[in-house]
Amino acid sequence: MKTWFLYLIRCKDNSLYTGITTDVMRRFKEHQGNDRKGSKYLRGKAPLKLALKKKIGNKSLTSKVEAKVKKLPKDKKEMFVKGKIRIKEIIDQVE
Repeated sequence: MKTWFLYLIRCKDNSLYTGITTDVMRRFKEHQGNDRKGSKYLRGKAPLKLALKKKIGNKSLTSKVEAKVKKLPKDKKEMFVKGKIRIKEIIDQVE
């Protein structure tokens, strides 16, 4: 079984993009490229910076955690990136 990761990317406008993947560096490179593999949201928002990556586990749980993080207000996402909100707190809310 593959291990899934949650990641957040910071854009030049300081917004945070949230995604999931089994290979964070490959996915980050796809987002930085100009091909169709990267997210439409991130096009034109370079430079991009990988702000956070967290190993979650299976795809189902990782998708639920991603949905929860996407719904967080910006200030809470910033607290999550800074480590003031732990991933366990978010996982506990979705399990």
